[in-house]
Amino acid sequence: MGKRLTTFILIGLVLGLVVGLSLNAALDAGTPESAALLKEIAGYFQIVTALFLRLIKMIIAPLVFGTLVSGIVQMGDTQALGRIGARALGWFITASLLSLGLGLLMVNLFDPGVGVNLPLPAATAASGIETGAFNLHDFVTHIVPASMIDAMAKNEVLQIVVLSLFVGIAITAVGEEARPLARAVEALVPVMLRITDYVMRVAPIAVFAAVAATLVERGPRVIGQLAYFMGSFYAALLVLWAILLAVGTIFIGGRIRELVRHVREPLLVAFSTASSEAAYPRMLEALDKFGVPPRIASFVLPLGYSFNLDGSMMYSTFAALFIAQAYGIELDLGTQVTMLLVLMVTSKGIAAVPRASLVVIAATLPMFDIPEAGLLLVLAVDHFLDMGRTATNVIGNAVASAVVAKWEGGFDRPEPVVTEPPAAPGLGEPPAESFR
Repeated sequence: MGKRLTTFILIGLVLGLVVGLSLNAALDAGTPESAALLKEIAGYFQIVTALFLRLIKMIIAPLVFGTLVSGIVQMGDTQALGRIGARALGWFITASLLSLGLGLLMVNLFDPGVGVNLPLPAATAASGIETGAFNLHDFVTHIVPASMIDAMAKNEVLQIVVLSLFVGIAITAVGEEARPLARAVEALVPVMLRITDYVMRVAPIAVFAAVAATLVERGPRVIGQLAYFMGSFYAALLVLWAILLAVGTIFIGGRIRELVRHVREPLLVAFSTASSEAAYPRMLEALDKFGVPPRIASFVLPLGYSFNLDGSMMYSTFAALFIAQAYGIELDLGTQVTMLLVLMVTSKGIAAVPRASLVVIAATLPMFDIPEAGLLLVLAVDHFLDMGRTATNVIGNAVASAVVAKWEGGFDRPEPVVTEPPAAPGLGEPPAESFR
């Protein structure tokens, strides 16, 4: 499915380019009449993309709840798991702040959205953009849900995260009596992943419509701006890679090069399929051959898939601020830091599935009065960005697993790097013991 989806998305992208540019060229926007007609045609395309956005938002609440509660339950209640979990979470939080902060720094350095000048949607333009209204008091009090049902119904991601923490910890404390509930929540996760797969099957059509709508109304000028956006994001990823590997070197020394050699195959799988899930079985095997004890890798790695998505978190700040720049919305430093903190919380519990960052961004933009329609501009090139951020997620979790293993007493005897061709990438289920 991964390769076919990639092919179809590429086809949708190319068709969107051709159709959008052709219609824009055929209907010269030099007159008010033709400009109005182009805008009307773009509106028809936007119906498709609007439906796709609603499909994405449809999965927010159950996906966050299921993955986060399941991850907490999988920690267990022994002293060893608590110690390993605390160390892993300490690393994850530090890496998250680093990734989000670096994304904020780099997007302000490159300013990829400045000059795009997207027009604000009518409803937003009428009400105005009041970013100053979002203050610390509102942020803190809004975290705690007043009602479980209300939080789910309104897709209040921050509140769902808090609710999930309470439910996961309570299930662990109750123990055997809560096992049926734990199994139900764990069963919810693959169901939601399957629904996500269904939703992503219409992504090529949404990409086609998003690209066509943008180019029909705005012409070829936006292509250059998106190219700069992609280039600046990949430059930011390279900086993040350098920092992660440098910090890893501080803890495990020269073995960081050996770690990269062992995990290069899972990295290629993740990059080519844009799915960390596809690389999971190969990553467990690679970490075992590197010398990370299985008891550590089988716990830290799945935990990292929900809590340590370095590339995705950098993309969240980078893309959200790019959209704000594209609309000409000025966000002061305090508001940007607040957004960073919001993304720090809302990004937790999102499984490493293809394009899951769109869920986080879609949930965060309205909180800062940034039009959700800007997500459609990012969607046009999101697949190519997803390849890079997914590979970054994988290398981030590899470094995290190795560092935690070093903290827990060192490595097992490493095995030589295998040079035979890798197995075909797939979405096979991880070993059962990795979730026990």
